[in-house]
Amino acid sequence: MFCSSPITRHLSPAFRLAPTSVAGAVVIFLGCSAIAAAQRPSRGPDWAIGRDVFIQHCAVCHHENSGTRAPLPNVLRQMSSQEILQALQTGVMRAQGSQLTRREQEAVAHFLSRRQRVVPRITTGFCAPGASPLLKGDPGWNGWGNGAVNARFQPTRGAGLDRNQIKRLKLKWAFGFPDDSTVQSTVFGGRVLVGSATGSVYSLDARTGCIDWIFKASSGIRSAVPVSADGREAYIGDSRANVYAVSTVSGSLIWKTQIDPHPLAVITGAPLLLNGRLYVPVSSGEEGAATNPYYACCTFRGSVVALDAATGKQIWKAYAIPNPPKRTGENAVGVPMWGPSGAAVWSSPTADLRRHAIYVGTGNNYSDPGDGHSDAVLAFDISTGRLLWSRQATPNDRWTIACRESNKTNCPPDPGDDYDFGTSPILTSLPGGRSLILAAQKSGVVYALDPDHKGKIIWKARIANGGPEGGVEWGGAAGEGQAYFPISDWKQSVPNAGGGLIALNTITGTQVWHADPVHPDCQKTPGCSAAQVAPATLIPGVVFSGSLDGHLRAYDVRNGRVIWDFDTAREFKTIDGVEAHGGSLDKNGPAVAGGMLYVESGNFVGMPGNVLLAFSVDGQ
Repeated sequence: MFCSSPITRHLSPAFRLAPTSVAGAVVIFLGCSAIAAAQRPSRGPDWAIGRDVFIQHCAVCHHENSGTRAPLPNVLRQMSSQEILQALQTGVMRAQGSQLTRREQEAVAHFLSRRQRVVPRITTGFCAPGASPLLKGDPGWNGWGNGAVNARFQPTRGAGLDRNQIKRLKLKWAFGFPDDSTVQSTVFGGRVLVGSATGSVYSLDARTGCIDWIFKASSGIRSAVPVSADGREAYIGDSRANVYAVSTVSGSLIWKTQIDPHPLAVITGAPLLLNGRLYVPVSSGEEGAATNPYYACCTFRGSVVALDAATGKQIWKAYAIPNPPKRTGENAVGVPMWGPSGAAVWSSPTADLRRHAIYVGTGNNYSDPGDGHSDAVLAFDISTGRLLWSRQATPNDRWTIACRESNKTNCPPDPGDDYDFGTSPILTSLPGGRSLILAAQKSGVVYALDPDHKGKIIWKARIANGGPEGGVEWGGAAGEGQAYFPISDWKQSVPNAGGGLIALNTITGTQVWHADPVHPDCQKTPGCSAAQVAPATLIPGVVFSGSLDGHLRAYDVRNGRVIWDFDTAREFKTIDGVEAHGGSLDKNGPAVAGGMLYVESGNFVGMPGNVLLAFSVDGQ
């Protein structure tokens, strides 16, 4: 079905395409829905520029048949122009935004947004002087996986909660972020540390939510913030590959180091702090930059960088792809091509002190030639960074976002499926002193690798259909003989697609139980989905899993029965007076410590939101 829209009269001939083409379908989609809803009383030249920029550079991903989790225009319209502009300049869309001029960035933000929002200054909610001292002996939840093995497991002593108490959890306080969605919390010494996509890092009192201090990084934060063993220093990675050490007492900067000079390098996984060293993963946005046919694709290589935690000085740097990229020819428009490239390290490294090793998962290659270290689990020597072994799951997976465009200039021939290991490997112990590395892939397959035999595959289990958006996207949890993996299998504009939670026996890989997905009650809300993308969190007897429908659910580990369910996708009264609402639970898994549970609600992909929620059995 066609509809009449003024947009088609303003398009250049290149965009007046048949509806069977991707661009043509996007034009029809925009003309029928997004443009009509986004019209303003007055349109200036910048509105028209923004419209054309969106169609040319953005619409290939931001439409319902794109196969990506990129927000549809009706989701973007819920955001302020400031939030969209920030995403293009320093946030999750920085690679794409780097291809635009400042005027084009501002124009597309103006075109998409239906509301202008002045970011409020936080003027209330600060702690009284001396009211939030650092507490000693607090087990907390430190970093992304709450420990070097990345099992996302909190023992009973640290959790302060058990299965019988979960049904009594109530909201204790809510903190509103004035600018955007947030990333996972670190809990330590009676404090909560949480970053944001604009680069603000907040230190809050764990019991009350009052603000102790705010630190501003140079760019957005997408990972958890680990803290030193004495609780006095916090370590932050940003979206321009900068690492910061900050005083947890005052929020003041101690040192700052850029760990990768590539212009599109980014830190998306939490640094791992161990024995005075900081192990930092490096990923990139170069897959997105490849959508520009005049971009020389591709030169980035994923890596792990070891820093001295006291000074920020580099001790070693280990690339996922050992050989640097070389020029391999020219693309169809005469721009040089480079390779091998890619194998980004998206998630926090895992440490194995017994074997003196660091484990990471890698993503796909970006360009030819394919490399044996992409879509793999790699082991590096913890002291030197020397590659110990590599276990590749999907060979020859070369892919960029250009592969989804009608102009596939920078898409490798016969591309792969974008089957990253986006999750941190889990090191789990078995009876008799043996160990296994559990690694979940976007293909929907979980692998168990033997660290004593160069990552030999012991078992593998298909738990999901898999795809570019998972499969398993951000990670599972493991403990007490079982592993738990949330299922994404997300599909754009199909709210009931995907979701569910799987429990596996860690020794054999056999399924213990499968919790069916819950059909969301927010299906008419843009960005709503049953997909369970967020990482799981485990305490004895209970596993927590969040969903893109905004629900955080607690499952009984014995049978997968839901024993507690909280819908975060609503408005909240906050302790700092900022207007806040919840949205999708995406890359943020809950942290559990000291009898409280903390979770951030809202994400740029899915349903937006800007709130940190804290629960306890005493509640409000």
